Amino acid sequence: MTVDAQNAASPETWLWFEQALLDTGWAQSVRIGLRNGLIDVILTGVVAEPGDQIHVTGVPGLSNLHSHAFQRGMAGLAEVRGPSRDSFWTWRETMYRFVDRLRPDEVAAIAAMAFAEMLEGGFTRVAEFHYLHHDLDGRPYDNVGEMAEAIAAAAAETGIALTLLPVFYAHSAFGGAAPAEPQRRFINGLDGFHSLMQASERAISILPDAIIGVAPHSLRAVTREELSVVCGMTCGPVHIHIAEQVREVDDCLVWSGARPVDLLFDTVEVDRRWCLVHATHMSASETRRLANSGAVAGLCPMTEANLGDGIFPAAAYLAAGGVWGVGSDSNVLIDAAQELRMLEYSQRLAERSRNVMAGPAGGSTGGALFRAALAGGARAAGVSAGLVVGEVADIVALAGDGGAAEASVGDPCLDRWIFAARDRPVEAVWRRGGQVVRNGRHVAHAETTRRFARVLAMILDLGNS
Repeated sequence: MTVDAQNAASPETWLWFEQALLDTGWAQSVRIGLRNGLIDVILTGVVAEPGDQIHVTGVPGLSNLHSHAFQRGMAGLAEVRGPSRDSFWTWRETMYRFVDRLRPDEVAAIAAMAFAEMLEGGFTRVAEFHYLHHDLDGRPYDNVGEMAEAIAAAAAETGIALTLLPVFYAHSAFGGAAPAEPQRRFINGLDGFHSLMQASERAISILPDAIIGVAPHSLRAVTREELSVVCGMTCGPVHIHIAEQVREVDDCLVWSGARPVDLLFDTVEVDRRWCLVHATHMSASETRRLANSGAVAGLCPMTEANLGDGIFPAAAYLAAGGVWGVGSDSNVLIDAAQELRMLEYSQRLAERSRNVMAGPAGGSTGGALFRAALAGGARAAGVSAGLVVGEVADIVALAGDGGAAEASVGDPCLDRWIFAARDRPVEAVWRRGGQVVRNGRHVAHAETTRRFARVLAMILDLGNS
């Protein structure tokens, strides 16, 4: 959308890009005016004015649709071979030991590091799948929302937009099995969880455009009756882990006679506000069922590769018209472009083909990946997105590519960013109109990194004492 220059006197900040990806497509010589956190005006085909912040390429910020922020602190700790075949289930034991050491202040510091890195990597909103609720002994804090407040404080400190998804976790296995002792900090009954939801909503009230949703952890962790109740606790997004592991599918079949995605669809109404995280191991009919529902497949390619989960059936899902987005999940490494690259490369390995996620012949793979992740991530996070007048000013500036200008006009710049860029290609980021990344680093990078290092050293020392 464009406006006449005579109407462009009111913005507080002006950005000028050689090119920018607008909702109408790529435009050249773009001036974007920001006011009160929103995009106030967009002018195309104009020269930069004195005082403009000048950059090469502008694109909308992406939504990270699945994160466990505290797990950024354990990145690298599970890369040691065990006595038997390692898997998600052995990784989970390391996670349980790590989580036993975390208090609210430590969670806030780790989350701030993760959120700053998300902004540096091109994510401007995070859907935080938040299941660490209780004190070290498993009892609720006097303030049941204390851990949610730690997450909200980290979001406020770094400037990232937050979709908070309090997790309902009640059981250790299908059929309502009693929770295991290492899960004590996650566990709630329905009444306690209702109070937690209320406290979480208060916690995010300090943030200007936060969203509250809900996350039944998985079909292993909730009964079908609980699932229906929990999904009715909010009108916001609903996220659930599903079909991540072959063992999970096998256990579901033994218990119920149905595969997990089919069981979910047969239990509740799954629609556009749902995000099915991972959905790695689906049958052909489940793949079509998910694609036809309008729900988002929440793909976390780097975590899924790190855990050895498997490869999502993307070719069939795309052929059925499915919607997807990406998340950083365990936060072993945080970078939007690398998530998209891993997604495409995993499909190339599985299909023994190239440009699997691209659209019709002649289409850019990077362009297709970016646009799909933008739309699917926003839907999963419960927001809209794009460089549009009236939209929240969440904008990412990509750096130049060392002189190959002609090769980087339009979608080829996304191809280069996702598949070929090095050395912090995200140059600057504005979140709700305020600049949070400058010269490739978060504006509070130094202090956030120092605090993260202090907290991590303390936690690991505790573990060795």
